[in-house]
Amino acid sequence: MSLENLLEDFALFDNWEDRYKFIIELGAGLEPLSDEEHNEINKVPGCVSQVWLVSEGSSDNIQFRGDSDAHIVKGLVAILLSIFSGKSAHEIMEINAQAIFEKLGLKDHLTPQRSNGFYAMVSKIRADAEAFDECRNP
Repeated sequence: MSLENLLEDFALFDNWEDRYKFIIELGAGLEPLSDEEHNEINKVPGCVSQVWLVSEGSSDNIQFRGDSDAHIVKGLVAILLSIFSGKSAHEIMEINAQAIFEKLGLKDHLTPQRSNGFYAMVSKIRADAEAFDECRNP
């Protein structure tokens, strides 16, 4: 799902209860990670819920997969994957996740802990992108 589609879908809902349900549905649609991928290397520090992000590919096309033990957070993972997956390391570093977070209205409707977790996930995605870029340009 592209960012444009995500914004359009969010705009279809009149209230936040429906948007929360949509976020949970997005998370339910994620491809499950294997037991081996639920490890400390993939675990996102700074999240109250458990979150794992896996990055694959090359610096020109990084794919992300993820999981969480909390339904809403798993939906946030799905949103981040739709924003960042399939982009180059350079493109990932240029994305203003905070602006997107605000545009979706998440800033005003998530608890501070979930907001902090969202930004912790963004930090891990950026760190992984930097690692891919360093491998390409040592």
